Amino acid sequence: MKLSEVLVSPVITEKVNRQMERSGRYTFVVGKQANKLEIKKAVEEFYGVKVAEVNTLVVPSKNKSRFTKAGLLSGRKPSYKKAVVTLAEGETIDLFTA
Repeated sequence: MKLSEVLVSPVITEKVNRQMERSGRYTFVVGKQANKLEIKKAVEEFYGVKVAEVNTLVVPSKNKSRFTKAGLLSGRKPSYKKAVVTLAEGETIDLFTA
């Protein structure tokens, strides 16, 4: 896999922000085929930091439905893979400035 296909986007939620501040853990949506070594290499290259640990998980797909004027519409949200990256001591990534 090319490194540009490994990292899809960072995850920005309240829980992730707390983890960033307290323990230096950053969460990214990654490509389904990416492994831990590729994720580590991509984060180190793109952000110029030292990665200590990478944990991955596959978020399963979900059924979603809603009521509209036309009746009940139902479908599925796709599954995706997340990576929680722990940086080395003293390293940070600034995700909020462009």
